[in-house]
Amino acid sequence: MSTSPAVAATVTPDRTNPPIRPITDMLAWFGELGFFIVRVVRAAFTPPFQFSEFIRQLDEVGAKSLPLVALAGSAIGVVLALEARYSLVRFGAKALLPSAIVFAVVTEMSPIITGLVVSGRVGAGIGAELAAMKVTEQIDAIEASAVDPYKLLAVTRIAACMVALPLLTLAGSFCGVLMGWVSATLVEPISLARFLNAGFAGAGFKDFLPPTLKTAVYGLIIGTISTFQGMRAKGGAVGVGGAATTSVVLSSLFVILADVLLVKIILLLFP
Repeated sequence: MSTSPAVAATVTPDRTNPPIRPITDMLAWFGELGFFIVRVVRAAFTPPFQFSEFIRQLDEVGAKSLPLVALAGSAIGVVLALEARYSLVRFGAKALLPSAIVFAVVTEMSPIITGLVVSGRVGAGIGAELAAMKVTEQIDAIEASAVDPYKLLAVTRIAACMVALPLLTLAGSFCGVLMGWVSATLVEPISLARFLNAGFAGAGFKDFLPPTLKTAVYGLIIGTISTFQGMRAKGGAVGVGGAATTSVVLSSLFVILADVLLVKIILLLFP
């Protein structure tokens, strides 16, 4: 039985024009993000400044994330102490255990873990909060009241993330080094002063300051992505959930990519 040309055209896939919708969607997303960043930068340098809202967001981002960051840092310190001892003993380098723990925690593990922990907690919170305000038209009401929503909602949250991330990283590094010492001294007693002297021997500010300050870039990424996703949400409750999810996923992804680039830049600038 023969098939008519019209039917054949409906059932035969067109392989000459591959779908490009995902590519165009991605380019459109980056375009919207670029316009969003321009408006945020313009609002950030235009008075008046929302200092009270900034302090409130600093408490939300920093103080309320501290217990989780401290717990994550402590777990990292314990795990590194156990794994590093096992490896160093095999190669007869047990004396390098304090240095291995301190350098691993402070230079890389604490910054990236803090960035991922904050992107999970804060990114989801900011994305869901702003998305709920968007779908219930609260952001439109703020704009109708002659208040710049980018200044009030976006700039304050981004600035709070940039300030809080280095401070949280210091707290995570402190907990990681302290619990690394506790884990090490339970196996072979060593005083805290001796552990710290051995761990920081031969190290300077250039070894620890850049890895800590690079987390301000993580804060910029987390704050920007989460506020952008929240303020562009649509579709009611489904849009709120989608904004929270995409905020966490995209923030974590861009934090990991930024970590790769920043490590290379730091190694070039501070050999």
